[in-house]
Parts: sequence; structure tokens; C-alpha cells
Amino acid sequence: MSLVGVIFFVLLIFGVPLAFTIGIAGVAFILSEPDLPLTVGVQKMISSTQSFPLLAVPFFVCAGHLMNASGITTRLIRFSTVLTGHLVGGLAHVSIVLSALMGGISGSAVADVAMESRLLGPSMIAKGYSKGYTAAVIGLSGLITATIPPSIGLILYGFVGEVSIGKLLVAGVMPGVYMTAILMAAAYVTARKKGYGVARSAPTAREVFDSFIDCIWALLFPVILIVGIRFGIFTPSEAGAFAVVYAFAVGWYVYKELNWQKVREVLKHSVNDNGIIMLIISCSGIFGYATVYDGLPQTLAELITGITTNPTLLLFLVLGFLFFAGMFMEATVNTLLLTPIFLPIMKSVGIDPVHFGLLMMTIITMGGMTPPVGVAMFTACSLLECPTDEYIRESIPFIAAIIIQVVIMALFPETVLWLPDLVFGK
Repeated sequence: MSLVGVIFFVLLIFGVPLAFTIGIAGVAFILSEPDLPLTVGVQKMISSTQSFPLLAVPFFVCAGHLMNASGITTRLIRFSTVLTGHLVGGLAHVSIVLSALMGGISGSAVADVAMESRLLGPSMIAKGYSKGYTAAVIGLSGLITATIPPSIGLILYGFVGEVSIGKLLVAGVMPGVYMTAILMAAAYVTARKKGYGVARSAPTAREVFDSFIDCIWALLFPVILIVGIRFGIFTPSEAGAFAVVYAFAVGWYVYKELNWQKVREVLKHSVNDNGIIMLIISCSGIFGYATVYDGLPQTLAELITGITTNPTLLLFLVLGFLFFAGMFMEATVNTLLLTPIFLPIMKSVGIDPVHFGLLMMTIITMGGMTPPVGVAMFTACSLLECPTDEYIRESIPFIAAIIIQVVIMALFPETVLWLPDLVFGK
């Protein structure tokens, strides 16, 4: 397995796409084992994609693109501006609230960061916000989508770890709300210190009501999603199919902004995104088999539990490792590779798998907002033409705020679990 590790990190350093890095490392392991036929690799690639719950991923990806093309995004921007544009550091708050609202649509942190960098970033810079501050706010606020349903990461975690996806999606609501609040607090403090003003005067009740009604169809979507799953109207996979139909109906018949040209573009982007995700999942099937065959999960479990058996210390030790891994690999890859390794360890010491799933997705997704290879970080910096050193410097208060939230969530599981316990029962 050491040879596989060397190959994996060498390919990673040389910038080989992650799917191929994982796949090549997995095939190298099979070739190094004389008792394993090469056909095992093909079988594992295919079998890793044969799952009904996994259907939720391509459906939600397509639904996210449809909602962006249907005019929902622009309405959410207006609603966010009405709600928070009058606060100190107004546009920073708009970005954070928009991420919370968009999290219920896109389910992808990188997609959210790219969208806000294009639509909101230029306005923030024109209003006097520095490029570093703008990129940091947009980049770190994208982390809210890691938990707000329908989080693609939570769906993958539930699929790999055999954890209730319905409970995970419901449990993700409150951490998303907490993160919105704590990032807004950090934005207020930093904006006041830097002297960033307000974007507009305080809204009237009529303005808030009109803006709310204008985007009511977008705001209803996460509610319908959770209610539908809770009462057995549809499974998480069927909810994805419903999301596609819902987004199409809203864009075509309600807002009347969707046309066949936009639908073709949506399908094109959806196929590209899903192709990347499914290739990673397929290649992870080989790599995951290799780690289990070689006994890596058991070895790592013995190593970690040998350090401490205290559940809280063990949890923080694993979260520290996940944060480090998130700095070098994309969240989807980490979810597929590390869930089978760490989830059994957490369950063995009595940590709830839903609680651990929310912590895990928050930590590894945050890795995409930090150096050295954060995808969301580079997305924001490249689109805003912002030097990464400025981004890093300006992101420190927001990262500190997120770490505080993670610590609170880890020490007090009820902050995460009270809503799914209320909805589904203990």
C-alpha cells in the first residue's frame, strides 16, 4: 500500500486530475497483487455506481442549473439585498445570505462561489470593498452550501456510509443557519473596522414583502423537499427527480424565463458536472477496495484509538486530519475515500453518524476555501483577479468564526441533532 500512496501523492503534486490520480493509484495496487485479477478493478468501478440513492446527485445537479437559468438566482439576489443591504458591510451580508438561500438550490460550494463571484463580486469591488475581502467573503460563505439541503456532499456521505440521507438533509438545516449568523457577525466586525459602508437605506416592510413574494417559489423548494422526505412522499432520489420537474415548471410557467436554448445549455452543463462526479465515484471504487483489501481502515483505527479512546478527543483528532486532507483533495473525493475509514471508528466510540456527517462535511468542504489547492478559493480569486495572498489574509477572521462553530457543534451534539430528532424521532 506504500507504493500506492507514493503514486497517489506524486500524481497529485504534478496536477493530474483527481479522478485519474485515484484510478491510477487503485489500478497500481491491483497490478502489484498477484492474487487479484485486473477484472476486479473494472467490477469495482461499475459496482460503485450501481446505487439507487446515488441517483439523487445527477438530479440535484441538473435542478441547480435549471434554477439558475430560470431567473430564480436574480430574484434571490434582490431579496438578499433588501434584507441585509442596509447593514454595515451591506454587500458582504448580501453575499452570505445569498449563499444560504442558494445552498437550497445548487447544493455545491464551488458552483455558489463561481456564481457570486461573477454576479456580486464586481459590485462589491465597485463599492470600495478590497478584492481580497470580496473574494474571502464570497469564498468562505460558499461553505454554507455544505450543509443546507440539498447538499451533494451529505447525499454522498449517506450513500457511502449507509446513513439516512433524509436525516442528514434535515440535520443540515440548523448548522447552515448557525454558519450564516456567525459569518454575518464576522462580516459586521471586519467591515466596521475597515470602514465599509452600507449599500442602501433600510427597507420598508412593503419592500421586504414584495421581494419575498417575488422569490417565494425558490424559498419553498427546500421546505417541500424536507417535508416530502419526512412524510414518505418521496425518497431522496425521487426528491431529486421532483426538483428537476419543479425547477422546470417554475422557470417555464411561473417566471417564463426558461426557453429551449437555456434548457440545452442546462443539459450541457449538467452532463459535464455529472460526468466529473461519476468518474470520481467510479475511480474511488477501485481505491476504496484497495484500502479495505490491504486492511488500512483497521490499521488506522488501531493507530488512532491507540492515541486516545476518549470520544471527544478522538473526534477532534479525526476532524484535524479531515481538515488537513481537505486542504489537498476536493470534498467529493474525501467523502468517498475517508467516510468508510473514519465513520466506523466514530460509531465504535458512540458518536452519532448524523452528527459526525455534518462535522465532516463542514471541515472537508472548508478545505476547498483554504490553500494550497482550495478549488473554491482559486475560483473566487481567478474570477475576481485577486492575489491569493490577499485572499488568505482577509479570510482569517471568517475561518476563525467557522472553527468556533465547529468546536461548538462537536462539543454539543444536540445543536445538530435536535431538529432531525424532532422530525424523525430519536
